[in-house]
Amino acid sequence: MAVLLFGCAGLFGKVLSCSPFYIVLGRTFFGSIALFVYARWFSKTVLFAFGKKEYLLFILQGILLAVHWWSFFLSIQMSSAAVGLVTFSTFPLFVTFLEPLVFKEELKAKDIFMAGAVFIGILLVIPEFDLSNTITKGAFSGILSGFTFALLTLVNRRNARISDAIAVAFYQNLFAALFLVLPILTLPMTSPQLTDLPYLLFLGVFCTALAHTLFISSLTAIRAQTAAVIAGLEPVYGILLAFICLNEMPGIRTLVGGVIIIGTTLVASRK
Repeated sequence: MAVLLFGCAGLFGKVLSCSPFYIVLGRTFFGSIALFVYARWFSKTVLFAFGKKEYLLFILQGILLAVHWWSFFLSIQMSSAAVGLVTFSTFPLFVTFLEPLVFKEELKAKDIFMAGAVFIGILLVIPEFDLSNTITKGAFSGILSGFTFALLTLVNRRNARISDAIAVAFYQNLFAALFLVLPILTLPMTSPQLTDLPYLLFLGVFCTALAHTLFISSLTAIRAQTAAVIAGLEPVYGILLAFICLNEMPGIRTLVGGVIIIGTTLVASRK
């Protein structure tokens, strides 16, 4: 259910006509409120017992989360839900090469092979290396989304000693929302309409706060490895939902590239 809700999020890039900055602001604002309510009155999570270093890491995580979701929704608006979801799925490629550098670990030959397979998938998804092509621009924006998510994953690992994931999710969303206020106040962009409010509320409460809570709760009953494999199905759910709800059918190249990228990610997670 959590991964299905994560997959739903991509649809809002097409349903909402406002700027991705506003989409992410709505998602993180309503998400942080819902997470605060859950932490305060249901899970009894301690939210205000962290030091200066932890808050600095939360701020960094919030900035990375904001850029990740902004580039993700921008990719979908410029191209399609399938292209945005598939190119975002390249984040394991970046993790493969960044993690050994950050944590001084050995880069294994099988990881390089997996990364190479993902790269081939990327080449298939990108129609041509011409930035006047909106699909190409959307694909590069999706790759930026994958890169920033990889950085966020590494920062989360560095910050793993903060055990309560609900508190981490709350602060990530809170600082992401605060970070987005400046570009929204200074840059010209399409504002949301009153009719967009229910969609932004659903995106923040269900696709963000509830999805995070369900996913974290699942880890009390199943292994993290199993959860990671299920999470790898997010783009599959997203593409199917885009086909069912928006009648958006991805092209053959996107499908083949997506199968290679997602399949490689699932194999790597399973191993």
